[in-house]
Amino acid sequence: MATEVEQSTRRRILDATYVVLSRTGRRNLLLADVAAEAKVSRPTLYRHFGSREGLLEAFSQYEQDNFDAGMARAIAGLHGEDRLDAALQFVVDFQNSHSARHIVDLEPEHILVQMRLTLPVIEKRIRQVLTGDNADTAASAIVHIAICHYLIQGGTPEQFLAELRLAAGLDPRRRRAPKSAAS
Repeated sequence: MATEVEQSTRRRILDATYVVLSRTGRRNLLLADVAAEAKVSRPTLYRHFGSREGLLEAFSQYEQDNFDAGMARAIAGLHGEDRLDAALQFVVDFQNSHSARHIVDLEPEHILVQMRLTLPVIEKRIRQVLTGDNADTAASAIVHIAICHYLIQGGTPEQFLAELRLAAGLDPRRRRAPKSAAS
């Protein structure tokens, strides 16, 4: 079992990977830059991840874990339409505050490959908060709208949320879901 210090170092390296990827893209990512950003030695980085590909694979999983944990916090204690709306709001907030959108311009081919891998995962996560006969179709529409907003980068967060709500069968002008006690 990894110690708390090792886990902290690992998280610091993965957070630094995000910063460096945002700046340089995947193709130009240098482990030396990640180590410098994380304020660790290159041997420490290699001890945790073994290689550049190992780091990138771990980073992809780290991002998915962060998304899943954030989604769980957003919907905790909520039910029905409030739970669904909180999930949609989380998608908008996550995408607007956390995505390295300019990587689309730096490395569009990488983004397309990543989307092919992550679309089914994200769709499955969204499907878990939907109900009704059209839940599969709604989940697909929600993910496709989110991808369009990621790639095109147009509109406001409010417009994005309204589109997601409409696809999910909610009133697009709905007020924010109340925060749960767990938030």
